[in-house]
Amino acid sequence: MSDSVDLVIFDCDGVLVDSERLAVDIDRQILAEFGLYMSPEEVVKRFMGQMEGMRDLTIEEHIGRGLTAEERRSMDLMFEQLCVSDLRPVDGIAEVLEGITQEVCVASNSRPDGLRWKLELCGLLDRFDGNLFSAAQVQQGKPAPDLFLFAAETMGVEPAQCVVVEDSPSGVQAARAAGMRVLAYLGGMVAPEVLEGAGTVLFDDMRALPQLIAG
Repeated sequence: MSDSVDLVIFDCDGVLVDSERLAVDIDRQILAEFGLYMSPEEVVKRFMGQMEGMRDLTIEEHIGRGLTAEERRSMDLMFEQLCVSDLRPVDGIAEVLEGITQEVCVASNSRPDGLRWKLELCGLLDRFDGNLFSAAQVQQGKPAPDLFLFAAETMGVEPAQCVVVEDSPSGVQAARAAGMRVLAYLGGMVAPEVLEGAGTVLFDDMRALPQLIAG
């Protein structure tokens, strides 16, 4: 692998853990309960890769009031139960992580507790040795570059020596804004043309990642 890459920054959902499809299914069910009916494509466009809470804000705007603590907990439980039964690592990611020699970290818009929980559930937490970064630690999450820049600074690596592995438009936008090379994983949730752009390589097989990191 190229010496010019010193840090590989991974998104979590859809890149490390195969959670996006589960999230879309649950979001559609929850939205429908409040009278909001969206296609899978619309849910992906409006919420995938965005800050946590966007779905709830959409519901509150629709119903004209804040969600109760009980309603929020009920929604969280629906997703948690589905994750416990169905969440798996992204195909090929475990073996790929074993072969990457550069420093690695995770930078996600997820809350810190949820981020750790999903990685632990999929047996991936130990690989990152505590190098987990959440949008809760910065002023603005993705699509702003703050989170990626914070992760790089904390890890002691210049942005130009970082590669970001992402699967959402907001994440790809954030990485580009941070001046980092982007490897955009096509997990089937987002159309390729939405992720295309400068400094970005698209791929659809996670096992190709080490070669792509080498450039």
